[in-house]
Amino acid sequence: MDLKLSTCFIAVDDHDKAIAFYRDVLGLEVRNDVGFEGMRWVTVGPPSQPEVSIVLEPPLADPNASPADKEAMAELLAKGLLRGVIFETDDCDATFERISAAGGEVLQEPIDQPYGVRDCAFRDPSGNMLRFNQPRKR
Repeated sequence: MDLKLSTCFIAVDDHDKAIAFYRDVLGLEVRNDVGFEGMRWVTVGPPSQPEVSIVLEPPLADPNASPADKEAMAELLAKGLLRGVIFETDDCDATFERISAAGGEVLQEPIDQPYGVRDCAFRDPSGNMLRFNQPRKR
């Protein structure tokens, strides 16, 4: 059995700000922009990985969710408590400089981690933590 990652999801509270960040700052392609039942989903992905999609979705993309559940998810997103993704880069320091120069909210400057990567971290416009890992050469 050969399993591969196809799609992952990131909750966002403003799709236009998210597109500006993921497309214009990170360089991802916008592949789809769909509205359905008053919600919006935007699919982005790395040009070098056409088989991998990241769906930018509302904090609780379930039309049957209660108003209380939707509010709870929005509060967790606002606090930065929902998980984002980890990107691999071939140059962590250059990636850090590019994102910070574009106004990205820095969570961690580049550092060598004991688990074999050099990484940095930012928050996206919705508050999700995104990490950028560069595998260390052995």
